[in-house]
Amino acid sequence: MSSQTVNAETKGDRHILIAVDGSENSKRAVIYVTEFFGRYRDVFITLLTIVPEPSEDYFATDREREQWLENKQQEMNLFLAAYKDILIGGGFREEQIDVRLVIRECTSIGEAILEEQEKLGCSMVVVGRRGISHNEEFIFGSTSIKILHQAKNCAVMVIE
Repeated sequence: MSSQTVNAETKGDRHILIAVDGSENSKRAVIYVTEFFGRYRDVFITLLTIVPEPSEDYFATDREREQWLENKQQEMNLFLAAYKDILIGGGFREEQIDVRLVIRECTSIGEAILEEQEKLGCSMVVVGRRGISHNEEFIFGSTSIKILHQAKNCAVMVIE
């Protein structure tokens, strides 16, 4: 498991975790939080993206695996930088924002997000709702539904 952190200044009661994945719904979640909380100086934000680490036998060579991870990390860092710019443009100061890119083995992105929430002591988790059909959601589940059902000791906000 690897983790990259920038500006780790956090306060539990007013610490919002925004879980992002590069989708339009993630961007809407960031914009929503910015519009509601951007003027408050005592609110701290953690932008979090989880990159599931592929199993060692997924790629033919270690080099292919390393290259994929490097590309994925670069791709997600671009999204995280853009989301951070949205937050700053909406009134958040740099010291109010923590950016985390976590590469780890996980069977469920939702569980990984909640583990990070618990570790950081965030009072709220904000996620974008994926645009999947009700049938797909019933069969496969969704990250936002898993977070809604499994979250403890925090509020959950799902943005469409």
